[in-house]
Amino acid sequence: MRPSMSSSPHGWTTALQFGAAGLVWGSSFLFMKVALEGATFMQILWARLVLGALALAVVMLVTRSRVPRTPRLWGHFAVVAITGSVVPFGLFAWAEQYVDSGIASILNALTPIMTAVMVTLAFRVERVTREQIVGVVAGILGVIVIVGPWRFTDRIAGTGAPLSEFAGQLACVGAALCYGFTFGYLRRFITPTGVSGVTTAFLQMALAALAVILLTPVVFSTPIVLTVPVLLSLAALGVLGTGFAYLWNINVLLRWGPTATSMVTYISPVIGVLLGVTVLGETLHWHEPVGAILVLVGILFAQRRIKLSGSWLQGRRERGVSGDPAPAGKAPRRRSGR
Repeated sequence: MRPSMSSSPHGWTTALQFGAAGLVWGSSFLFMKVALEGATFMQILWARLVLGALALAVVMLVTRSRVPRTPRLWGHFAVVAITGSVVPFGLFAWAEQYVDSGIASILNALTPIMTAVMVTLAFRVERVTREQIVGVVAGILGVIVIVGPWRFTDRIAGTGAPLSEFAGQLACVGAALCYGFTFGYLRRFITPTGVSGVTTAFLQMALAALAVILLTPVVFSTPIVLTVPVLLSLAALGVLGTGFAYLWNINVLLRWGPTATSMVTYISPVIGVLLGVTVLGETLHWHEPVGAILVLVGILFAQRRIKLSGSWLQGRRERGVSGDPAPAGKAPRRRSGR
């Protein structure tokens, strides 16, 4: 499903929400890095979910939105809360203890590729295409280049990059996989029910917040140091990054579909890298932007922005394997089983 950029109010409102979500989520990697100066990754997760749920609760009251009463639908929302909020938020917060915020934002860009895999193979709400296969392969190659396995080969000798950095990168990939799963799950089980974007965002965050609230004694067994930068970062992560940005994202999802909605990760890595370099003084190694380009190419293929239909291979298929034009009045012969 492709985004509609029509001149209608809905079209432009959706586009603005899409851009705002990308800007906020791109900045969230900076906010997490700053928040880690005074809080543990679990405290960041707790504050992000609770503040986000409170912000969305206010929106629910203002809009007088209602929650569904179907127990089965609540079960679906519980799944989305865990896979789309608790686990990926926790993974990213934990990972940024060991990786730069810019690298985390680049790896988050795998979300559209993971989404393409999930909506086609796992949930089967879209058909898999050759372009998506090429995109997944390009994305995998991009991750390998970004991680740079050769940097960890000398750890036995005490040199090379620390293995904790490698673990942090894998956590970021795992978080992107969770997002991809959630996009597909929403499309398969929740979007068809007609639940509004406000209600969908609220229930996802409210149930996720409830899960971490139950862990409050454990989460805050370690003291938290609330300096002004830490406090502002937690507030931005919760109210903007987890509250309003998720509402905007759900609204875009309902109108554009999962694959187009996950294009928000075109914006997020650019914002994340720029803020990491300019604000935090992070540096990029040669292989990281190269890998990011491969991931971007993979996204373009996975979302079918680049098509193989005009390629030499497709041309041969249309003319027949021998390369001769198909006889006039006869359709090209198709392979069986396709």
